[in-house]
Order: sequence, then structure tokens, then C-alpha cells
Amino acid sequence: MGFLLDSQEGVGKGGSWGCVRTLIRRKRVDSARVKPGGQQLAKELSVPHLIAIGVGSTIGAGVYILVGTVAREHTGPALTISFLIAGIAAALSAFCYAELASRCPSAGSAYHYSYICVGEGVAWLIGWALILEYTIGGAAVARGISPNLALLFGGRDSLPAFIARQHIPGLDIVVDPCAAILVFIVTGLLCFGIKESTRAQVIVTTANVCAMIFVIIAGGYLGFKSGWTGYEVPTGYFPFGVDGMLAGSATVFFAYIGFDSVASTAEEVKNPQRDLPLGIGASLFVCCALYMMVSVVIVGLVPYYAMDPDTPISSAFASNGMQWAAYIITIGAITALCSTLLGAILPQPRILMAMARDGLLPPFFSDVNRRTQVPLKGTIVTGIGSAILAFFMDVSQLAGMVSVGTLLAFTMVAISVLILRYVPPDEVPLPSSLQGLINSASSRYGRISQEKNGEDPKVSVGQSKDAAEPLLGKEDASAEYSLAKNLFLGNYVFLNEENRRKIAGWTIMFTCVGVLLLTYAASNLGLPRSLRFTLCGVGGTFLLSGLVVLTCIDQDDARHSFGHAGGFICPFVPLLPIVCILINLYLLVNLGGATWARVSLWLVVGVLVYAFYGRKHSSLRDAIYVTVADADEIYASPSSILV
Repeated sequence: MGFLLDSQEGVGKGGSWGCVRTLIRRKRVDSARVKPGGQQLAKELSVPHLIAIGVGSTIGAGVYILVGTVAREHTGPALTISFLIAGIAAALSAFCYAELASRCPSAGSAYHYSYICVGEGVAWLIGWALILEYTIGGAAVARGISPNLALLFGGRDSLPAFIARQHIPGLDIVVDPCAAILVFIVTGLLCFGIKESTRAQVIVTTANVCAMIFVIIAGGYLGFKSGWTGYEVPTGYFPFGVDGMLAGSATVFFAYIGFDSVASTAEEVKNPQRDLPLGIGASLFVCCALYMMVSVVIVGLVPYYAMDPDTPISSAFASNGMQWAAYIITIGAITALCSTLLGAILPQPRILMAMARDGLLPPFFSDVNRRTQVPLKGTIVTGIGSAILAFFMDVSQLAGMVSVGTLLAFTMVAISVLILRYVPPDEVPLPSSLQGLINSASSRYGRISQEKNGEDPKVSVGQSKDAAEPLLGKEDASAEYSLAKNLFLGNYVFLNEENRRKIAGWTIMFTCVGVLLLTYAASNLGLPRSLRFTLCGVGGTFLLSGLVVLTCIDQDDARHSFGHAGGFICPFVPLLPIVCILINLYLLVNLGGATWARVSLWLVVGVLVYAFYGRKHSSLRDAIYVTVADADEIYASPSSILV
């Protein structure tokens, strides 16, 4: 064991290598020794609260429309199977989130995990994409509430004039005062505290679930009464074939987005190692069960080709003589939107807070109110930004940008699980305030180690005599003897710890490259046939080879002690994370060029913000990197003080 002294100070002056080191520097998991600075968030949440947050954030009003659109265009009566396949695909990401959330229970969600496992550059892009996701997502949800409120009060133009949508001819925009007011109400509720806002989330989510249960029970009664006419169609159960069913799964997959909001509250959970995995898993299970049961009922009441694409559930009940059910369904849609709005605004202040704690954003966002114990300033800024967007802009054209942030986060979480298992960080940053203690411990250890081995004390600490000699300068005989010795002992050279980490790291990288090539070539039908098949072959080879190599080599023993022990362990590694990466990248590639063009502009802005502010103010700028074992020894010293 030797001390590795590596400071990031002056990294901007080190040319291209210095820039690369800035992007790949990683922070340490918050632990009993290393706590994030400033006032802490209130630990008030338990499993029921987490389920309410997860279900409320996931089940939006889209499901009240989605069943009709997908059934008409893709699946027919097989809609239930599409929801099941999409739920299984979402569960792969949920497993990855569950392990990382229990190991690293701090605010920030995917940004936090990426910073620990991948590096600062990737973490910044993930955090910046999540900011866009939650801002646009909250505004889009708020804009969808006023039309449903109008339907509840009798028609499209039935809302009072002061909250109804108004068209401004000079600017050619439609403003929505109701959407902005609702955003401000939700923001004010979140400012009162996590316990109070979660109680409201429980109430609204319960009302939404009750509306869906009504659809299931009343629809089931009508189905048995009418003989389930929707399933008696001449085209059979798969009118669009298996391909249509899978296309429907890709569409309804986005109906499961939202459970990641649970991970963003990790710092406010009473028992994160136990409650976070349960909350994530239970909320996803409830959503999948409700989606499947609603789809079973609705496609059975009306033939898929006769469904109303705008109001499939209400029209299905009306066609069976239950027109009054439309009011209950509309109330369910409104409560679903309100709970989704709460779930969209809740995570963003915590991500802003996590990024500000790390120095990548101004410290303004890291302030936690002492009385309510929430990031008050970040919550207010988030609410104002979402309210302005909801008031002035029709954000329906930007909805695809929400999916980019989510799928990027899902992909990086799966990659982080692979890194954690095979190449967990073996160096951790310590604050520069411990420089003297580190130097003292390094000198003491180096002197003792050299005297014990009979080495020259004048040799630099951490550098052996062999290290000073060029590798190719050693005699061939000694190299052959060393290889023969290792083979005789059954200890293959290429399987020692250092080489195992190198092989695993490169394999993870090439596996991700293979998945990207495969999904791009498989999705881009405009490519020349030969080029498309070549890319598919190369990508598939990288993918399968990576899976085989990672399956054969051992996982790192340090994974057992990484972060907070005793939590959930993701099963079927490396298969599960790799399949998760494959699904998410496939969906990302198929989002369309217009969506990627808009997202690219936002990411370019993020790169500029990072280059001119985040990189220079990062809390790791002056950090000193030492090995994990040495860090434990330094912290055990009575002289160690963290500032």
C-alpha cells in the first residue's frame, strides 16, 4: 500500500490532459465521515410516502389517452402485453436505480451516481439534461390541466375569463393563466416542507388511483354484461403482428417514466437502504398492474378500430350506456395531472442543490431553509421558470426533450452499476485542508516501507526501484521466469487485479460503443444496406463479446464495501444492465432529429456554463486523491478535520 498524491489544482493549465482529468475526476460517496456541507434536508419519508411519490409522478393523464392511440395504431387487443413488456423494460432501470439509491442515498439521483462512478463531465451533462426535463415536464403537465378543468365545468370555454386561455394577436401566442397559477400553488406547497407536500401527494394520488379502480371495476362489469365485444374481432389478438405489439411497447414505455423521482428524495428517507428499493419497486409494480388492468377492460369494451383517439375511456363507457362516468374519468385525469405536476417540480430543486454543493452551480441553490428543511430558493426558482413556460409557451412540441433527459439518465445509471461492480473508484478525493496530514502520513509510511524492504530512503515515496526502470529494459529471461512462475502457481498474469480492472474498464466501454452502433444501424433505414449490416455486425460483436468477457471475469471485491452497505443488490449483472443500456439507447436513437437538434442547443449552453463557471468552482478543483485504504487511515487519525 502506497500513498497516491494527486491534486487537481491548476488543472486548467495542464493542456489537453488537464482538461481530460477535469472531466473524469470523481467525488466520494457521502458517508458518516463525509457529509455534504450546509443544512441537511429533513428525514421524513417512509415507504408509503415513496410509493405515493413514485405512482403520482408516473401515472399522468396520458394513460387516459394513450390506450386509445396505441391500440388503434399498433397493438389492437394485445395492448396489455405491450404494457407488460414495457413494464419489464422499465423494471431493468428500476433495479439499477434501487442499488445505487441504497448505496449512495444523497440528493441528485442520476447526476449524483454519475459523478461518483463516471466523472464530473458526464455528471454535469446528466444534471443539465435533467434540469431541462423537469422544467419542460412541469410546464407541459400544467398546460394540460386547464382543458380538463374546462371539460369538468361543462365545455372548452366554460372556465372563468381570468383563468381561461387567451390568444394574444400581436404576439400570436396563447397564454394559459390557469397553468401558471397551478404551478405557483404547487411550488408554494413544496416550500412548506417535504412532509406536508408528500401528504398532499398521497391525497391526490389516492384520488387518481381510485378513479382508475373505478374504470377497472365498472368496465369489467360492462364487459361481462356485453360479452367483451372488443376481443371478438376478425383480425385476431395481434392484428398488427408481433412487430406492432413491440412498437406499442416502445410507445407506452414512456408511461413508466417518473419512478426516478423517488431516487431524488434519497436524502430525505428515514431508512434509505431498506425503503428506497421498496419504494421504487412497489411504485413501478402498482403502475404496471393498473396500466394492464385498465387496458384489458378498455380494449374489451370497444373494438380497437372504433376507439376514440382523444377520449378512449370516456367514449367506451358512453357506448355502453354509462355517459356519467365521463365526470369521474375527467376528475381522475385532473388528479393525475396534479400529482404528476408535484412529481415534476419536486426533484429539480434537489438536483440544483446537489450540483451547487459540488460547486458546479452558484451556492445560492444549495441553501436549505432551517425551518422547513427544503431547498427553498431552488424550489422558488424552479417554480418561477416552470410557471413562465406554462404561461407563455405551448410546450407540446418540446415534450420529446423530456424523454431525452430521462433516457440519458437511465443509460448512465445502468453504466454506473457496471462500473461499480467491476471497476469501482479506487481513489477518493480529500480536501486540501488535509494536505499536511497526508504529507506526514505519506512520509511516515514511505520511510517505514523502504527501511523494511532494505530500499534506499532517497527514492521518492510511492516509487520503487523497479518502477524507475523502463519495462522493456528488463531481461527477457526474468520476464519468462516471472510468466512461468505465475503459470505454475495457477495465477495467470492477465488476471491479476490491475489487469482485471483494465480489461473490465475497456470491455465496458467497447460494450457501450457496440450497443450504440447496433441501435443506430438497426434504426436508420436510410443507410446503405452494406454499411447498415456492417455496423450491425460490428456492434453486435462488441456487445456479445463484452457480455461474455464481463460474465467470465470476477467482479471487484471492493464492491461489497462501496458506499453504504446492506442495501439492495441488482441481480443478473452484467446481463441486466447491458440489456437496460440497449433498450434505452434504442429509444434515444429513435426520438427523431428535431428533438435531438433542440436538446443539442441546450447541451451546448450547458457546456459553456460548465467551462466558464462549473469547472473553475468545482469542489474537486483542489482535491487531493489518495487510495481508499489510505483515506480510511487518514480519517482514522485523531488529527483529521474536515472543512
